[in-house]
Amino acid sequence: MSKKLFFGFILLLFAAAIVPAQFSQPQMPWWFLLEQGKQHFRNGLYGEAFSSFEEARRARHSHFTRLEEDFIMFLSIPDVRWLGDSLEFVEWYIDTNNQFQAAEILNELYHYYPRTALGGSVNRALEELDHLKSYPEAEYWLGETFRVEGELSLAYRQYERALNQQALFQNPEFDLEILYRITDLQRTRGDFVEMEKRTLEIIHGNDSAGNPRDRLWSSGISTDIPNPIRAAMLRILEGDDGINRFLTIYRHNNMITEKAHRELGLHYYSHGRYITAAEHLMFAFLIQNTVLIEEIIRREFDYVYTSLENLMLMIGTRRELLSFMDETEYFKNIYYFSSALYANGRTRSAVYLWDFLAQSSRSGEWGDRARRAGTPFIEAVVVMP
Repeated sequence: MSKKLFFGFILLLFAAAIVPAQFSQPQMPWWFLLEQGKQHFRNGLYGEAFSSFEEARRARHSHFTRLEEDFIMFLSIPDVRWLGDSLEFVEWYIDTNNQFQAAEILNELYHYYPRTALGGSVNRALEELDHLKSYPEAEYWLGETFRVEGELSLAYRQYERALNQQALFQNPEFDLEILYRITDLQRTRGDFVEMEKRTLEIIHGNDSAGNPRDRLWSSGISTDIPNPIRAAMLRILEGDDGINRFLTIYRHNNMITEKAHRELGLHYYSHGRYITAAEHLMFAFLIQNTVLIEEIIRREFDYVYTSLENLMLMIGTRRELLSFMDETEYFKNIYYFSSALYANGRTRSAVYLWDFLAQSSRSGEWGDRARRAGTPFIEAVVVMP
């Protein structure tokens, strides 16, 4: 931990210990403290952000601890104890005896956990009240603060804590953001084994509804044979005008896994795993171009894709699409996709992409590289650590 964060944390603990309770300020809601911390973070006030995130975590823990204790006291009433583990009977007692505090506790619990999810069990209700003491968003933002201060091990610990509490995420897809942050961190640390593992979690994982995050990638998977859809895609790339036939046949607008495919493809390429690299780079290429094509169709309803060159003409000077291409490293992905195809013997598609880069006025560094080399080639393999 940096000195600034360390001393800020110590001062916070010291202040909390010496301020008498009667003079202390009213406790702000945990959600307000979290937003306050985010604002400090965005303004570069990392010490203040750290303090706010810590306060948010403590405030939530304190709130639900109090609710748990109050509910246990209510359950200790002899007539309530006689009702056993039946949540239905306990609710009946609350209604008939005007137990307003107990009713408020259950209403707050039901805000986070539907009544039907508790299985009619009082003990389950108590367990979930205990779980609600955790604040995964605060854990994540503490990790962000450690990250910007260069404390990568502490940041990783916080990200993992947040993931372990993901059942409490207000945004059910927040785990995806954390997984991407972990993969970035592991790449920075040079832990490529862990980076590969967590990136595969993104691609092979399920969304909040239990569906595969990338249905097209996962479709037809078998432990005994190659994925038939990916194999069919690669066969198209073996033929004449393979790239344009590929983009005419397939569409895959799945931006949540685009970055994972792209970065995993680059990782496999750099380590000489060209077949796997080509598959992931192909998916990133397909997703990127699907987004571009569908956006143009949205504006020009009669547009029909014919070639990458024509697609670039249609994009023209549309700032949002050019920005999208920059953010997704569009030309870099094409460069390594071409090389991976070349390494797998799909030379016609590889040469087409290479020539497209060399002739494009927008391809920047990657066009320069293509022009200097003249033809696709395989770059040196990085030895696995």
